Amino acid sequence: MCRADFSRSVLSWFGCHGRKNLPWQQQQAPYPIWVSEIMLQQTQVATVIPYFERFMQRFPDIENLANATVDEVLHHWSGLGYYARARNLHRAAQLIRDQYAGNFPLVFNQVLALPGIGRSTAGAILSLGAGQQYAILDGNVKRVMARCFAIAGWPGHSHVQKQLWQLAEHYTPDEHVADYNQAMMDLGSLVCTRKRPQCQKCPLGKICQAHTQGDEMAFPTPKPRKTVPLRSTCMLILKNGMGEIMLEQRPPSGIWGGLWSLPECPSEGQVEQWCRDNLGVSAQLISSWPVRRHTFSHFHLDITPLEIQIVQRDVVMEAGRRLWYNPAQPDVCGLAAPVARLIKEFQAKS
Repeated sequence: MCRADFSRSVLSWFGCHGRKNLPWQQQQAPYPIWVSEIMLQQTQVATVIPYFERFMQRFPDIENLANATVDEVLHHWSGLGYYARARNLHRAAQLIRDQYAGNFPLVFNQVLALPGIGRSTAGAILSLGAGQQYAILDGNVKRVMARCFAIAGWPGHSHVQKQLWQLAEHYTPDEHVADYNQAMMDLGSLVCTRKRPQCQKCPLGKICQAHTQGDEMAFPTPKPRKTVPLRSTCMLILKNGMGEIMLEQRPPSGIWGGLWSLPECPSEGQVEQWCRDNLGVSAQLISSWPVRRHTFSHFHLDITPLEIQIVQRDVVMEAGRRLWYNPAQPDVCGLAAPVARLIKEFQAKS
């Protein structure tokens, strides 16, 4: 199939079956496309939609996002995970405010230089948000291309990715680029799915080499498996006499970077001594809650929540790093998802 016939088939399918009513499609502008593309990294469309709508209501433009505190941005991101995305989004908004007077840049290399934006994301923003002729290669498009042209090998390997980029760029048409790129993402999401692809509904079914071979599931080659390690920690629900909970801010980088979390100690056995040594407070263990598991992309974390009562009246807090959090009147601050669930559970018990 020649380049023109390929894009014509994809666009014809999109006209009948593509998604055209997603909230970030309602105006062709870089800002909402940018926010949605960052949110959609590692996250399903159905999950993203309510987060996107709340985020855009609070931060309707780049200026509002840039002028907000990182705590407030993380607060509106809480639950989406991969929090470096939110920090990069905030930092990029500040750069756009300071370097481009709050106007999203429309030059590819300038977009690519912004924190958190790679080659495919830059192409998506400029094609979907500004109508420019750029290819994209997100996970869905990789899967469509790998199957259609039987490209063996894990797409994370540079030589495989190079092949896929060459195909993506070759078949991206000169016109109707926004519709074409959205169509390719929709094909991967709705038809050429990871499991049980619906090849009979695919506009590329007649030329798809994987389908011709009857071996759709062999492409793309899965990522080499690694044993996922297990870690464990105790999270302290440390409450004072007014029912407030102590929170501390995590370092800006690493897991839950910049978010507010519960203090953690390595084991339940020495928790009261740990509180004296590390928090400077006298405390009494009230109860140990059942273990719950939180899974990251590269390890499992088993969390043992420990409910602890502070038994001294005055506690000197380390300014800026720790705070008392009132679950009944919560502050606007970014909470890690399992921490937010534990606080909600504590509030229900109280």
